[in-house]
Amino acid sequence: MGDGRWRAAGSALMRVIAVWAVSTLTMLALAGILPDFQLQSDDGDSITKTAFTAAWGAGAFGLLSALVWPVLVRALLIVPAYFLGLLVFFLNGSLLLIALRLIPDGRGAADPETAVVVAAVMSAVASATSTALAVRDDNAYRRRLSRLADRRRRRSGTDGGDGEPPGTVFIQLDGVGHDVLVQAAAEGLMPTVARWLADTDGHRLTPWRTDWSSQTGASQLGILHGSNHDVPAFRWYEKETGDVMVSSRPASALELQRRAVARTRDGGLLTVDGASRGNLFSGGADQLALVLSMAARLGRGRRSRSGYFAYFSDPANAVRTAGSFVAEVGREIAQSTRARLRKETPRIKRGGLYPFIRAFATVVERDVVVAAVMGDMFAGRTAVYADLVAYDEVAHHSGPRSRDAEKVLARLDRSLALIAKVTEHTPRSYRIVLLSDHGQSPGETFAGVYGLTLKDLVRAGSGLPVPRRAQRTRSGSEARDAVRIALHRPVAEGEEAQVTKASDPVVLASGNLGLISFPDIEGRASTEQLDRRHPALLGTLANHPGIGFLLVRSERHGSVVLGRDGVRIPVAELVDGQGPLAPFGPGAADAIRRTDTFPHVADVMVNSMYDPVTGTVHAFEEQIGSHGGLGGDQSRPFLLWPRGMTDPLEAAAGEGEPRVAELVGAEAVHRVLRCWLREVSGPQVPVRQDRDPAGRTARWTRRGQGRGSGADAGTGARG
Repeated sequence: MGDGRWRAAGSALMRVIAVWAVSTLTMLALAGILPDFQLQSDDGDSITKTAFTAAWGAGAFGLLSALVWPVLVRALLIVPAYFLGLLVFFLNGSLLLIALRLIPDGRGAADPETAVVVAAVMSAVASATSTALAVRDDNAYRRRLSRLADRRRRRSGTDGGDGEPPGTVFIQLDGVGHDVLVQAAAEGLMPTVARWLADTDGHRLTPWRTDWSSQTGASQLGILHGSNHDVPAFRWYEKETGDVMVSSRPASALELQRRAVARTRDGGLLTVDGASRGNLFSGGADQLALVLSMAARLGRGRRSRSGYFAYFSDPANAVRTAGSFVAEVGREIAQSTRARLRKETPRIKRGGLYPFIRAFATVVERDVVVAAVMGDMFAGRTAVYADLVAYDEVAHHSGPRSRDAEKVLARLDRSLALIAKVTEHTPRSYRIVLLSDHGQSPGETFAGVYGLTLKDLVRAGSGLPVPRRAQRTRSGSEARDAVRIALHRPVAEGEEAQVTKASDPVVLASGNLGLISFPDIEGRASTEQLDRRHPALLGTLANHPGIGFLLVRSERHGSVVLGRDGVRIPVAELVDGQGPLAPFGPGAADAIRRTDTFPHVADVMVNSMYDPVTGTVHAFEEQIGSHGGLGGDQSRPFLLWPRGMTDPLEAAAGEGEPRVAELVGAEAVHRVLRCWLREVSGPQVPVRQDRDPAGRTARWTRRGQGRGSGADAGTGARG
């Protein structure tokens, strides 16, 4: 036993010396390359003296980095998260300047700009060296993980080990449809997923069907909180308050979460020792990072951004992610330029800030969320739910089956492989469940095909003036709003949400789903009211070739679906595959009937056309890959789970009920995920029920077992 400890101490000492030596050589090389960085006196020094100076400086810099960074991370909680990566560089450079001042005889000197570069390079080299040595020394790595596990068990008072039930990690691949996943696995783009599917003891895959509103706000609210009632779209107008609800706006997300908790009387899927990472909603988790609904509240919002700080507290992470960020910006510029030169269609504008928004979604958010998930696993948390939005953001602008989107899928698969590898070293076993919240359907935009937006068409049908040049309907992606939250900037409302006159219609777009509301008509407007006020409106919309059908209310017939050539079918009599619903496939009628019961359903709900041969729709936003309505792959996400867990069709039905034929709706997926957690963790019993303004229970636990909070998100990851 004693010999093992001495060997471990000796091995650790040798690693420290090796990192120090490499850092010293790096500092010497940089001093020879950079004119504004010196390690010698003005009269010159011998090679030995210069090497001693470099060793002193490298050692001082390493020691300061190890001791000062934890303190700085706590002090940086007031800094906008998006700026943290840049701030790390400047602080790192400041530490280097301090280290140079500590060199005897004042032989070290550098300009501030040069110090930032030197510090970044040295941090990257030291991290790479340390990682390489750790990879070569598996025993040291396992000992480190064992210490993390022991520390957690001491905090929680549990013995862990083989007797502890497995934890569950839910990874949401935002916007990845079932058929896209199958194709990516078959073509070798996602070898990790392909291996899970091919292994007889691996995973099983099934599609599920979304509600009419096939978008993250509705799906994730239903999955995490068990109810997405009264969420008719990604954004909608509420007449009683005059507010436009936007799923990715923190204040709206917080209110939606509050409504769901009030309706279900339950905190959410993650109330028992859970963690929510990169999501719109908390799911009732105590551990939060990058959760939009919590960003609306000062105290909890700062806490929800802690994932950024936990990740960027390591300067090497900042260097690596910043480099990847710059590379992704360049990649997007190159890809959009190539598409423009080749005159690829469909195509939308991808200039302005979009390259940076894409890089944020595909690099910064991915890296932070993956690191937080690994930290949760090292901490041994019971349930983790994380959303990776990279594919969804790129597919909106490049197309769901484009080369650009395929490359993103390949990089996401590498993240999955990393998370799967971590399970070999965590203090408890983990089951990895992969799922998506919706798919995406391709197609040229409505404005691109017909030369006018849905708002223009509504105004024309209402006899209102229409701009000579069609104005673009800004794309409303979660990533764009997440960047604004990271910058501490308010989420801007689109022009379509601004009501200039009380009599003007409010026209909102959610992918290929449009919502038209008349603020000056109390309650839900009827066809009779609209015909009296705007006789040509409903006919103009229903007969337009880019529109599939309308949902409106009639005073005489109740709610009806309107199609071309005067077709009018009461909602109660809708049949899948017939009339205006003929192209939309199974489940469309029930989805419309459910939405029709929502208190905030729009006066006129507009679904674009859908071509079942090509699978295309026409988005009312600037997106060539869209989701939000009915039609095609957008309504067909997937669920991938390890064999041995209860079949989803049985879990969705409930105990003692016959299995369902298929998974329909996000609320059904919630029942499945909750069943999987319950079958290994036992009943959930509240320790106390102090609820915050979001309706989230402060702390829950499994019967007979308390839990601590575990390690900070993003810590404990290898290298």
